[in-house]
Amino acid sequence: MTTLSDTAAPRALPAPRRSVRRALRSTGASVQSALQQTGEMTQLLGTVVGSAVRHPRGYWGDVRDQLFEVLKLCWLPMAVACVAFGFGAPGLQAGNLFILFGIPERLGSFFVMASVREFAPWINAMVVAGVVGTSMTADLGARRIREEIDAMEVLGIDPVRVLILPRIIAVTIMTGLLDLVALSFGVLGGYLAAMQLDAGSAAFAQNFFSNATTIDLVGSVLKTTLFGLIIGTVCCYKGFRAQGGPIGVGRAVNQAVVISFAAIWSLNFVFTTILLGLNPEIQVYR
Repeated sequence: MTTLSDTAAPRALPAPRRSVRRALRSTGASVQSALQQTGEMTQLLGTVVGSAVRHPRGYWGDVRDQLFEVLKLCWLPMAVACVAFGFGAPGLQAGNLFILFGIPERLGSFFVMASVREFAPWINAMVVAGVVGTSMTADLGARRIREEIDAMEVLGIDPVRVLILPRIIAVTIMTGLLDLVALSFGVLGGYLAAMQLDAGSAAFAQNFFSNATTIDLVGSVLKTTLFGLIIGTVCCYKGFRAQGGPIGVGRAVNQAVVISFAAIWSLNFVFTTILLGLNPEIQVYR
């Protein structure tokens, strides 16, 4: 005899399907939101570039102040991080590997790839995003929730030109310039590692400068300049669009850092691949 519970039981089976559909809808909404925010960031960057080109006066004083602020906040942690990382990871570890193969003097050649092309620009971008990017996002977010930006718009003042344009220009320029600081201290860390391993400090310097090229240096600075452009755009956008009170500002800061890191890693992959593809000769070490 068939009971009511027996006939109703099969109807509960499609629950996993509902979970799958719910997950797909959630994923689709997340992808749509990411694409929308990417478009809005691109639009914000276009507005900033258009304003800077059409009216190239009136904001350089603010840019100068922001440049000094970025330099003041970033140079010391960047120097410490680059020396420590250069001494530890590519310095001691790669140096011990080269000793196994009987070529410890080639550590200087390795640092052209390790420091100039990769970890110095990467640490540079991480420090700028973590120190300056969070500060910009929090400042703009606080201005938004205190309705200062709304008040500026009511008074006919363009908040993008006054608040965002100087920050993006300053972060873009200073990130590229700070790459020279990161490179110097990163190579210094490798030099100290070579001395620690008795690999020959003179051989380290000779092999480094024998393999370093103008293409490596220009590519490194250009890449980190693009990193700065990404950091400035993402962090200013997140701070400018913050909502939900102090909690919303904190959420915006977290999202700005995560998005900046992900975009920097993606751009680093694409840029390095193109650089090595267009200049295969820099992959040959002398």
